[in-house]
Amino acid sequence: MRRINGTALIIAALVATVGALAFPVWSYSDRSGTGQANLNASTVATQWGPLSATDRDLLVKVRLAGLWELPAGQQAIERAPSKAIQECGDHLVVGHTDLDKRARDVAAKLGVELPNQPNEQQQGWLRELSAANGQDYERKFANLLRNAHGKVFSLIAQVRHTTRNTLIRQLATDANQTVLDHITMLEATGFVDFDALANETAGTATASPTGPQPPDGNLPPAPSPAAPTGDRSFTSRPSTQPGAPTAINTNRPDPQSERTAPAGMAPDMPMP
Repeated sequence: MRRINGTALIIAALVATVGALAFPVWSYSDRSGTGQANLNASTVATQWGPLSATDRDLLVKVRLAGLWELPAGQQAIERAPSKAIQECGDHLVVGHTDLDKRARDVAAKLGVELPNQPNEQQQGWLRELSAANGQDYERKFANLLRNAHGKVFSLIAQVRHTTRNTLIRQLATDANQTVLDHITMLEATGFVDFDALANETAGTATASPTGPQPPDGNLPPAPSPAAPTGDRSFTSRPSTQPGAPTAINTNRPDPQSERTAPAGMAPDMPMP
């Protein structure tokens, strides 16, 4: 009897040990501090789909971009000695006037508070531009704005990929077009320092690159073309045709200006 009781105790201890080891793995997705828990804690429900903290961050970043890049564009139109920088300024003013209108419309519908002035870093950039002249001004303009646009580009891609909110998804699409247009125009000036951009990004990278080995001077085998097979006709055409402008087409219909009432509220009830 003692031998049986001892065996039972050993089995019970083994079961308890296995359970203790397995529980953290089983419950990992529900523990506080995980990505999923953080997403759930920061997300609120709306009639257009869940609204996450990252979604709201994009709204604020789009608003902030307009608050400093629009006056920077106006200044470039008035002060830049070259036509290329003046044209960049024109694109900044037109693009951010439109994008700001869309961001404010989305924020009003979702109830997200937006800032009314650039942040301290952006105000510093504006002061730096105001203090520069001639080609120094043009170089600072091109590189400050190209760097800022490149950094927000990654956030736009992340939100466009992950958002579950239809209003935010459309704003990310609109912002993607506008930012790419501005990047294209800034790079066309010839003042962008691509080495500085690459070195700054490399300084913050944590993952090792995974790509082919560096060229050794010998030509590699020619890859096979990726092309359709069979006798089929296709209606779409490449987006870039010979003679097309270098800038991105950002022409799109205006957003609806009406503030849509939340679910459960009568359409004619005044919004707060």
